[in-house]
Amino acid sequence: MTDFGANLVAMVTPMQPGGTLSEPGLANLVDHLLATGCDGLVVGGTTGESPTLTEPEAAGLVRSVVARTGDRARVIAGIGTYDTAASIRRAREAEAAGADGLLLVCPYYSRPTQAGVIAHCLAVADATELPVMLYDVPARAGIAMTPSTLAELAAHPRIRAVKDAKGDLFEAMTVMTRTSLAYYCGIDELNLPYLACGAAGVVSVVANVAADRTAALIAAVRRGDLESARAINQSLLPLVETIMRAGPGTTAAKAALAELGVIPHATVRLPLVEQPVLPRLVVSV
Repeated sequence: MTDFGANLVAMVTPMQPGGTLSEPGLANLVDHLLATGCDGLVVGGTTGESPTLTEPEAAGLVRSVVARTGDRARVIAGIGTYDTAASIRRAREAEAAGADGLLLVCPYYSRPTQAGVIAHCLAVADATELPVMLYDVPARAGIAMTPSTLAELAAHPRIRAVKDAKGDLFEAMTVMTRTSLAYYCGIDELNLPYLACGAAGVVSVVANVAADRTAALIAAVRRGDLESARAINQSLLPLVETIMRAGPGTTAAKAALAELGVIPHATVRLPLVEQPVLPRLVVSV
């Protein structure tokens, strides 16, 4: 858990109209996330529009976030692609840029066998000295990491965690019992049940605008205060619905941050398009 933190945010990537990266917007977003309770910043993940970031842009984002963050939070770089060689390059660039850890998505589109998934992940984990969080997201990757694959990968000394966007709580509990992998919920709708089942934390899109409440939820579960955890979770439900179900999480999170004045623009890169109307945010407990 100390490798990555507990209250992690899947950061958006602020952009100017036209799609260029916004350094002022990035600085303001990092300040906002640290002030509201994030102890882990995931840079260049899915919510950060990783498929449309060039390798220099991805490394530059990590450098900028590391410089702004200092030692106030862990910086985890999303470096996974469907190309093992490209993922290794991105991992090494992230390490050189100062990242504290790597987020490695299950290789997508190619639909490799589980043997291919294992070989891909081990090759990336061997490429740097950074701890690795696997990202199991079959809805996007087209394949899942099986429990036996996760157990085999857990034997690698630098593969230490899983961001689980699979949503199979029984499988998650089983893998947590059988391995030392720290689990992180990657589905905002299921943060409370995952934490109650033993997850080390969350990697949250909603934390872009409500990190104080995801932090409070984690703290309530840790101290065994289920009544408070339920109340916090219920207060988050309208916001989760607004951001995660009104449209793609990236576009909705950017629209929310722009509405709150944290970033100046809600610009996204094609094939994503800006969300034209965002339902009223519910931002207070």
